[in-house]
Amino acid sequence: MQSLLILGRQPALGIAELESLYGSDKVQVVSEKVVIVDEDPCLLAFDRLGGSVKFCKILTTVNTNRWHEVADFVIKAAPRQSADMPEGKMLLGLSEIGFNVPLKQLEASGLSIKKAVRSTGRSVRLVPNKTGELNAAQIIHNKLTSENGWDLVMIKDGPKTIIAQTVKVQDIESYTKRDHDRPMRDSRVGMLPPKLAQIIINLAAGKLPEGKLKSICDTPLDQEHPRPSLGQSVLDPFCGTGVLLQEALLMGYDVCGSDVEERMIEYSSKNLDWLNNIYNLGLEKYKLEIGDATSLQWTNDADIVACETYLGRPFSSLPDANTLKQNIATCNVIISKFLKNIAPQIKSGTRLCVAVPAWQTRPNQFSELPLIDSLSDMGYNSLRFEHVKDSDLIYYRKDQIVARRLLIISKQ
Repeated sequence: MQSLLILGRQPALGIAELESLYGSDKVQVVSEKVVIVDEDPCLLAFDRLGGSVKFCKILTTVNTNRWHEVADFVIKAAPRQSADMPEGKMLLGLSEIGFNVPLKQLEASGLSIKKAVRSTGRSVRLVPNKTGELNAAQIIHNKLTSENGWDLVMIKDGPKTIIAQTVKVQDIESYTKRDHDRPMRDSRVGMLPPKLAQIIINLAAGKLPEGKLKSICDTPLDQEHPRPSLGQSVLDPFCGTGVLLQEALLMGYDVCGSDVEERMIEYSSKNLDWLNNIYNLGLEKYKLEIGDATSLQWTNDADIVACETYLGRPFSSLPDANTLKQNIATCNVIISKFLKNIAPQIKSGTRLCVAVPAWQTRPNQFSELPLIDSLSDMGYNSLRFEHVKDSDLIYYRKDQIVARRLLIISKQ
């Protein structure tokens, strides 16, 4: 049993996330943005994956990578496959990854598939393509994952082609609600995207507990179904307005958050109360405390540490060399003190994912914190990934100066 996933804007983060949760031996990188995971699709925790935008089932693999031959295969197979679908209008979508066929050619292939299905007497609506791949919003809007939906994805895989069907996409509405509808937000302290928060937690979590995974996967995310507990706790020592805490709660973790500012603790408390009212999470699952992460003695034992640390001054343009140097030094001191402070408070082997600042000085080139070269001296092991380089674990947009570098480490 295999699950095929199509990754988001920064594929390296999605690959590392999957490797963390399922192990490198179960992750097969098909292309920059396509991964196959050797995991039963019924047990793939797609809703907690921040780096994967589509979840597909593999229908078949054909021994050609020529587009017209692939399209001919689908045209011949489509009538037989559509006969197994419920009665009613069929909704058809078509995407290609790796072929780079002209849009007109892709549209012509879609119309030919539509014609083949209609020859059986079935009504079909073809969703028009704006690009080679239909995005999550198009799939949701056109109901292509409904029982009468059929979003076909053709993926070039060397000399072969994987033909898959989208069964689920990221819940854009839920992400937007959790990001923008929270009662307390503050752009001055940074806005951690919920998807990135999920990635940080998953990189800190390591392999998922199989015995409890099915209950998590089978539980809908709504008010009527309390989240089952994974029996583990997540600590966020820089909790801010509580974005990472809310995502950890939705995954089934107990959480503890702290922040140096009393105002941030008040914001987190209101936001988590709001989240609990929507999703019935259980008030006993979270604890908040005021304290400086460089000196605080946390009252809760943590199984996992996941956080976005102090990112320094926000810059809308690249500062002069001296200003940048001073900012790097300040961040380095604060984050070093935090890592040294928490080390004796956590057990050996405890995993941490710590988002620290990196500064984009040229396109795709970054200045990083000096402490990255001293993690071993502070009592930590850097965790490596087989399919992703450490230097790729940076979350940023091309016009951003301050990026987030993800450090995945464990206590020695």
